[in-house]
Amino acid sequence: MQQIMEQAQKMQEQLMSAQQELAEAEVTGSASGGLVTATVTGSGELKGLVIDPEAADPEDTETLADLVVAAVRDANRAAQELQAQKMGPLTSGLGGGLGDLGLPGM
Repeated sequence: MQQIMEQAQKMQEQLMSAQQELAEAEVTGSASGGLVTATVTGSGELKGLVIDPEAADPEDTETLADLVVAAVRDANRAAQELQAQKMGPLTSGLGGGLGDLGLPGM
């Protein structure tokens, strides 16, 4: 039983470390060949947005809004990939995901 508790403690420490790494990591996403670039943390927090002046047409703000949304989505996709990369090995030890914890019948 002691060994199981030690293993669980070690896994929890690794999980907390991975979560901290994700919070500090930054990934970017872009739209329309880089006209709009979004930067998010590995945990999905939007940290920055760069808009090329070419994308800012006062007569067509809808397209600019679409580009911003696309860039943020692209950055969030990259953040999800980073999360899977960092957390995947840790959560696989819990039965493949944090949701079921590997418990039968759950």
